[in-house]
Amino acid sequence: MNSGVLYAALAYTAWGLFPIFFKQLGNVNAFEVVLHRMLWSLVFLLCVLAVLRRWAWLRGVASQPRVMAAFAVSALLLSANWSVYVWAIQNAHVVDASLGYFILPLVNVAFGFAFLHERPRPVQWLAVAVAGAGVLWLTVQAGRLPWVALVLAFTFGIYGLLRKVAALGALEGLTLETLLLAPFALGLLLWWAWHGQGALVQGDAPTLGWLLLAGPLTAIPLLLFAAGARRIPMATLGILQYISPSLQMLLGVWLYGEAFDPARAIGFYLIWLALVVYSLDSLWNSRKQSAKQPVIVS
Repeated sequence: MNSGVLYAALAYTAWGLFPIFFKQLGNVNAFEVVLHRMLWSLVFLLCVLAVLRRWAWLRGVASQPRVMAAFAVSALLLSANWSVYVWAIQNAHVVDASLGYFILPLVNVAFGFAFLHERPRPVQWLAVAVAGAGVLWLTVQAGRLPWVALVLAFTFGIYGLLRKVAALGALEGLTLETLLLAPFALGLLLWWAWHGQGALVQGDAPTLGWLLLAGPLTAIPLLLFAAGARRIPMATLGILQYISPSLQMLLGVWLYGEAFDPARAIGFYLIWLALVVYSLDSLWNSRKQSAKQPVIVS
């Protein structure tokens, strides 16, 4: 339990500090950063698989077109999520990005109801409604939809839905996704380099170093998360996931000086209230279920 909390907390902390990493690549086009992230993540994941000697699943997947098609869709969703996220960080929308991941748990509740026939409890529906009011307030206050937050929440929510019913684990699934995207990423990067464009030919040594680092920085938090998720209850995992957007928001406001005026804060307060309601209900239900478990005396 303690090691699971540590692994999950480290994963969410790493994700929460991602803005610092992507700010170092502000001189590189966001889409190009994502292409490098795909490519070097695959290299790192293949090295991990080589060490673990876990290759058997590749043969099975190659003979299942439906599985390949499902992971092709999830790979496209992941690349869209990464692209919007990196663009947001590079263009002073760190707070908007954090909002997307505050909303995400409640989007997952709605998706579970719509697609997995789950039956959210009334308190969970209340949390979704309060969060919806927060998004509506932010829309009215800004005069436009908070599109960065909504795109991040919905693309990752749909991605999570696909991965929930997927046939592969976290390591194998991410490897397959990056394997499907890598030929496109490598081809485009080489095409740009051939024409004298892109970071491969124009970037300095520190920039290239940061791009190479994108591989392990993408994969390691995911592996930590997978290790933590196996060891702790979902309710605990649900509470820990707020570490990431909280750190992102603090970085956006305090380190990068993004606006967080009182009118805008009202929308965040409503969403945070929804998360408190949702989290307390999850903890209460988890404890109630634990109390019902029979005690076996040997």
